Amino acid sequence: MLPLLQQHMGITHANSITTEPSPSSPRPRLLRLLPQPRRRRHAHAKHIALSTNCKCASAASASVEEDDVAGGLGYRHPPKQIQEILDVPPNPSYLISPRRDRIMFLQRTAMPPLSELTKPEIVLSGIRIDPGSNMRSRMSFYTGITVHDLMDNGTLGPAKQVHGYADGAKINFVTWSPDGQHMAFTVRYEDKVDNSVIVSLWVANAESGEARPLCISEDIRLNAIFELFVWVNDSTLLVCTIPLSRGCPPKKPLVPFGPRIRSNEHKNVVQMRATKEMLKDLHEEELFDYYATSQIILLSLDGTVKPIAPPAIYIALDPSPDEKYLMLTSVHRPYSSTVSYKRFPKKVELWTVDGTFIREVCDLPLAEDIPITSGSVRKGKRLISWRPDMPSTLYWVEAQDGGDANVEVSPRDIVYMELADPLNGEKPQVLLKLDLRYRRISWCNGSHALVYEHWYKTRRTRTWVISPDCKDVSPRVLFERSSEDAYSNPGSPMMCRTHAGTFVIAKIKTNYEGTYILLKGKGATPKGSIPFLDLLNINTGVKERIWENSKEKYYESCEIQLNHLKLLVSKESRMEPTQYYIKAWPDKTQVQITNYSHPYPQLALLQKEVIRYQREDSVKLTATLYLSPGYDPSKDEPLPCLIWSYPGEFKSREAAGQVRRSPNKFARIRSNFPLLWLARGFAILADPTIPIIGERDQEANDRYIEQLVASAEAAVNEIVRRGVAHPDKIAVGGHSYGAFMTANLLAHAPHLFCCGIARSGAYNRTLTPFGFQKEVRTLWEATDTYIKMSPFMSANRIKKPIILIHGEDDSKVTTVMQDKSDHLQAALLLLLQVGSSIRSTSL
Repeated sequence: MLPLLQQHMGITHANSITTEPSPSSPRPRLLRLLPQPRRRRHAHAKHIALSTNCKCASAASASVEEDDVAGGLGYRHPPKQIQEILDVPPNPSYLISPRRDRIMFLQRTAMPPLSELTKPEIVLSGIRIDPGSNMRSRMSFYTGITVHDLMDNGTLGPAKQVHGYADGAKINFVTWSPDGQHMAFTVRYEDKVDNSVIVSLWVANAESGEARPLCISEDIRLNAIFELFVWVNDSTLLVCTIPLSRGCPPKKPLVPFGPRIRSNEHKNVVQMRATKEMLKDLHEEELFDYYATSQIILLSLDGTVKPIAPPAIYIALDPSPDEKYLMLTSVHRPYSSTVSYKRFPKKVELWTVDGTFIREVCDLPLAEDIPITSGSVRKGKRLISWRPDMPSTLYWVEAQDGGDANVEVSPRDIVYMELADPLNGEKPQVLLKLDLRYRRISWCNGSHALVYEHWYKTRRTRTWVISPDCKDVSPRVLFERSSEDAYSNPGSPMMCRTHAGTFVIAKIKTNYEGTYILLKGKGATPKGSIPFLDLLNINTGVKERIWENSKEKYYESCEIQLNHLKLLVSKESRMEPTQYYIKAWPDKTQVQITNYSHPYPQLALLQKEVIRYQREDSVKLTATLYLSPGYDPSKDEPLPCLIWSYPGEFKSREAAGQVRRSPNKFARIRSNFPLLWLARGFAILADPTIPIIGERDQEANDRYIEQLVASAEAAVNEIVRRGVAHPDKIAVGGHSYGAFMTANLLAHAPHLFCCGIARSGAYNRTLTPFGFQKEVRTLWEATDTYIKMSPFMSANRIKKPIILIHGEDDSKVTTVMQDKSDHLQAALLLLLQVGSSIRSTSL
C-alpha cells in the first residue's frame, strides 16, 4: 500500500523509525512517512508526505515483529506526532446532583487496549454480549470519580475523591440517588488468578466519598444485558440479577435441531433493512434466554434483598414518581430471525414496590411487518411512560393508521393518559389527537405541556401547547415550521428536576402575568451558530431574548439550569478547550469552575475557518477548513489535502444551503476523524456539505451522482482557488455512507482526487433491497436508481488508489446473507480484474 500511495501522492521515499521494545518481544521497526519541510512558492516541491494511520486501540498495546512490519502485517504504532495526540485522555464528563447542590466529575481513559477489544463475545438479536461479565461487550468505562459541592457563590467546594475500590477498576452505570446523598455504580475488574471478570454494585457517600460494595453475597450476580438498576427511592434500588437457578450455558448440539426454515404462509409483508446479527437457530434462542433472563430484586442500602416478579427478559425498569409502583417491560417468545429484540413480543406490567401484581398494561405481538416507509411505527400502545409531574399517571400513544405511514388518515396518532390503578373501571383519557407522527412530550404541570409531532415526507414539525388537566382549554399550535429550517428553530425548553427525581419544564418567576419558561437553542444563522436563551410566555407565545452568544471569539452554550436563572454554561474558542462556568441572570455574573489545559499544545495555533462557496446550480455550500500552525498560503506551497465528508438529503435548496456550524468551536481531535492528519502537515477540509436535494415530488437519489459530483467539484475548486491545496494531491474519504460516497467519487469524478479512504462502507445497493439511509423505495420500485448509485456497478471506472477499511465482524451490515466484507470482497475482485489500485484492511 505504501509504495502505491507514494506514487500517487508524489512521495519519493519513506524513512523508518524505531520505538522502545516491549519486554516480551524484539524491538519492532515501524514505518512512517516523514513530512517534508515546508517550501516557499518559489521552490519546487518534490516530496509530499502521506500518513496512513488507522489506530483502533491504545498504542501501548501494539507491537509487531520486524518481519511482520516488512511484510505489511500486524498492528503498528502510528507516527509519534499522532500517537502523542491519541494518548491524551479526554476531559472528565460530569453529572449534576438532583438537587443541583453537587457536581460529579468522571475520569476517562484515552483508548482501550487491544486486549479489551479482542475478548470473546456472543452476538444475539442485535446485542453484543461479554459472556464473562454478562454485560454488553466493549463498553467504555470510567477510571475515577470526584465530587464537589456547588457553593452559593458559584464556586466549587474541595474535591472529594470516591475511594474504596481496587486500583485498575472499570466503573460503569454511575447514577445519583434521588436526594443526591449517594451515588451507585458498578465496579468491574479481572481476577488475576483465573482471569474471570468480576462485576459488583457499589454505593458511595457523596459527603465523604467513601464507597462500599452494596451486595456482598456471592449468590447475587448482576445482569447488565439491558437496564441494570434504577433508584426506587433515596435508599432502595431495583436491580436486575442472574437467576439463582441458572446453570451452565447451553451447548450447541453436534447435530442441528433441523434445517432453517422461513415461511410466509400468512402472506405478511416483511421488509427489513440489512442486518446479520439476528437469532439464527434454536440454539441461539436458548442462548438469548440464558444471558438475557433476569431476576429483579429490591436492594436496600443496608443490604436487604427482596425478589420482585418472576424471572423474565426485562428491558426497562421504571418506578413511578411517587415511589409506589413499578412499570416492568419485558420481551418474550416467539422470537424472530428477521428482527431484533426491539420488535419481539413486548409485555408491560404494573407492580407495587412491595411485590404485588397490579395489572397488565399491554402485551404486543411480534412486529416483523412494520413498513420501511419513514414514519411507520409499531401497532398498539407505544412509548408508555410516567407523567413526570404527577404521582402515578401513565401516558402513551397509539397509531390510527395501523402504524403504516403510507395510509392517509386523520388523526394519525392519539395520545392517551390514565392512572396507574384506575378507579371504577375508568377508561383512558384522550390527551391530544395528531395528524402528524407523535415525537415526544415535555411536561410542565397540569396547566401546560408541550407536544411535538413531525412528518418526515414533508419535513413539517409542530409544537402544541396543551393543558392536560384542564378539559375546557383547547390545544393550540405554538410553533410550526420545516424541520430542515435550522434558522427558524425556536430551541427547546430548559428542564429542571423535581423532588421525585423526574424532569419537567422549568418555570421562571417574573414580575409579569403568565407562565414563563426558558428556551435554549443553537441559533443557526448565515454567519454561523449563535446559541441563545429566550424567555417565553407560554400563554401568549411572546419571546424575549435574554442572552445571546458573542459572535466575536467564543462559543457558549447553556447546559443545565441549576436554580431559577442560575445556569451551568460551557465556553470554548477555536484555540481554547471547553471550560464550564456558573452564570447567573439578570446581573450576568459568571464563575469559572474548570481549568482544563490544551490537550494538544503542538496544535494550539492551528488555523480554522468556516468557508462558504456554491456549486454550479447555485446551491450554497459550507465546509470547515483546517490548516497547520504557521502555514501561510501567500508564502507557502499548496498542501496535500484530505476532504472528509458525509452526504445529506434535503427537500429544499434553501435548507441545504444553511450554515449549521460555528467557527469558534474548539477543534476536538478524535481517533476516527481526519484532524489527526494536521499533525502530519496536511490541509483538512472537514464536513463539506454534500446535499442531495429532492424538491417537491422529486426523489433526491434519482440525481444522486450528479449532485454528489457537483458538490465535490465545488469544494475542490474552492480550496484550489484559495491556494491551500495542490490540485493533484487531494484525497477524499468518509465513514459508512461517506465511504459509499468516496467510492462513487473515484468512479465518477476521477479528475478531482488522487486517492480515497473508504471506511466501513457498503458498495452494492442491490444487496440492500428494502432501502438505505433516507431512501424508502425498494429495489423493485427504483431499480435504475439502486444500480446507478452503486459504486460496485462502476468499479471498472475506478483507476485511482483506494483503501477500503472494514471491521472483520462489522455489526452494521447489508443483508442477512452478506455483510460489508462480502461487498468489499466482490469490489476487490472486480477492481483487481480491471487493474485498479486497492488495499483492503480488516481491523
